[in-house]
Amino acid sequence: MKKDKKNLRIAFMGTPEFSVHILEALLQNNYPVVAAFTQEDKIAGRKKILKKSPVKIFCEQNGIPTFTPKKLDDESVRILRDKQVDLIILVAYGKILPKNILETPPLGAINIHPSLLPKFRGPSPVQNALLHEEKITGSTIMLMDAGVDTGDILSQKEISIDDQETYVELKEKLAFFSADLLVGTLDDFLEGKITPQKQDSSKASYCKLIKREDGQISWSEDSKTIFNKFRAFFGWPGIYTLWRNNGEIKRIKLNKISCAEGEFADRKIGEAFLYNDSVCVKCGVGAIAIHEMQLEGKMNMSSANFINGYKNFIGAILG
Repeated sequence: MKKDKKNLRIAFMGTPEFSVHILEALLQNNYPVVAAFTQEDKIAGRKKILKKSPVKIFCEQNGIPTFTPKKLDDESVRILRDKQVDLIILVAYGKILPKNILETPPLGAINIHPSLLPKFRGPSPVQNALLHEEKITGSTIMLMDAGVDTGDILSQKEISIDDQETYVELKEKLAFFSADLLVGTLDDFLEGKITPQKQDSSKASYCKLIKREDGQISWSEDSKTIFNKFRAFFGWPGIYTLWRNNGEIKRIKLNKISCAEGEFADRKIGEAFLYNDSVCVKCGVGAIAIHEMQLEGKMNMSSANFINGYKNFIGAILG
């Protein structure tokens, strides 16, 4: 079905900052967004302040009618019909679209997924690319169906991953990359130039929702695996270890680390020690050098300052 861009009416569905980059690109390229759906305001921080999603803030600043339904139901269908929506564009919304929502717009729904589908279907594709030490990732623009990231592909493009790149850096790079890909894809889609391609589900892999406890380090893993976890969880949830200090178990967040050179066969797994003026911890293979660390309830500090205040940390077995 061909559609004139000027007459198109889009409902955008998204929540985090990643989604904002895509929405902004649509507006900059004169795609009419007549409504936005985003997650409800959430209580955040120690002060329990009600916080709007980045998409809601952006839409309020740009005069886009915004809706925050707890559940996508008949009322949401009514909104889409009242707004005469032709197409839904979804980017990290955080809700699964039911069949009646998917079937309401004449042109259906398009999803932007930051992986090379069918690889890394699910909610954490960027983190999993880093956890698996991928050298290449990318973005997929697809038509949505009733499955999770199983729809027909409209376009797909690769992007390289740098060895030291963290989740925060890669996510931002993918946001701008995906925005450019979407705009080009939409132009061709509306002109009827794209033949959607089925995914090969026999090649599919899946990723789960990241939880806070996933950030706990197992020092029996090799140093490269732990460093990749640091990259993947940078920003949130971060990585941490447990330290038994004077009978108390304390959580220590590791905010900057690297892989230490050497095997350190004379050290016990999980042992904190000094090597070349760095605080290191022995892993199953190799060791991790800690550059910045943060004891729970305290400020982030250099590892040198940390051991000046906690000299008994050196020699401790962490876990």
